[in-house]
Amino acid sequence: MNDLDGLRRLAASVDTTAICDAARDVRVMSPELRCRSASPVLCGPAVTVRCRDDFLGVIQALERAGAGDVLVVDGGGRETALAGELFARAAIGRGLAGIVVDGGYRDLRFVAGCPLPVYSRHVTPRAGTTTALATVGGTVSCGGVAVHHGDLVIADHDGIVVLDPAQAAAQLAAAAEVMAAEARVVERLDAGATLGECLNLAEHTDRLARGEPSRLRFS
Repeated sequence: MNDLDGLRRLAASVDTTAICDAARDVRVMSPELRCRSASPVLCGPAVTVRCRDDFLGVIQALERAGAGDVLVVDGGGRETALAGELFARAAIGRGLAGIVVDGGYRDLRFVAGCPLPVYSRHVTPRAGTTTALATVGGTVSCGGVAVHHGDLVIADHDGIVVLDPAQAAAQLAAAAEVMAAEARVVERLDAGATLGECLNLAEHTDRLARGEPSRLRFS
């Protein structure tokens, strides 16, 4: 099993909320990028491209992307559609893990029921031009955060996060610990405990009242 397979296995066992709890500095894309398809869950390395009202670069990037990759399109947040049904179908055929467009997407009649995770900032019928060559790879801005070619992109029902591959294993392992701790709390809540009883609530509030540093944590 290669490193990417291991990261995907770890990512499948956690959610984006646990990742954010475990790594407070993780890059989180704007919630304005919304899932337009049937499944919001994706995980894979980013294939990046920057476009402005022209989707030729998206075609270039799609041709370069391989199985398991996530196509990340910096469209500058503009409303012009940079992809649609044919792009989603092509991505499915190539085995991509998903598409994230900081711009417009169209053809929701198909995309809404599509199994490929597709995110966009806007939905619009108006497509861009196809005359501007683009550079595939490098650093782009998507959802308000920097995304480097090869970064690990993970998304689920709560949003999209971006991890540095060099730090991802440790961050995902820490997220798994958060999930395990929360599972123990769920068991106690199901057994009749209150949320306050599952936390160091009394100690935490007392320390804060005395002006002392404190951290709310599971007890």
